[in-house]
Amino acid sequence: MSSFIETEPQGFLSEHKFLNACCLVLTPLTPRQCLQETQAIERRLGRREKTEDCRYHDRTIDIDLLLYDDLHVRETGLTLPHPRMQEREFVMTPLCEIEGTSHEL
Repeated sequence: MSSFIETEPQGFLSEHKFLNACCLVLTPLTPRQCLQETQAIERRLGRREKTEDCRYHDRTIDIDLLLYDDLHVRETGLTLPHPRMQEREFVMTPLCEIEGTSHEL
């Protein structure tokens, strides 16, 4: 697991900062099952709205699947690798930390 980093929200205005981190997990779940489980965790922790049409808002938690082995998936509601992860330093910094690499945006 990476360190936590605190960042300003991106894509919308908010008085709240975000905590970001990445973790690597070993799972017997398929990518779709993993998405379903992470969304269930979000709901248990109080998340009620999903981001739609790139309209962002404050949320208690947001769990994104970034990569799943070397798979490339394009399904309704699930794209792997995450399509915008390389555009987001708040994703790439902790991801590179756990991969032991550096990055440039």
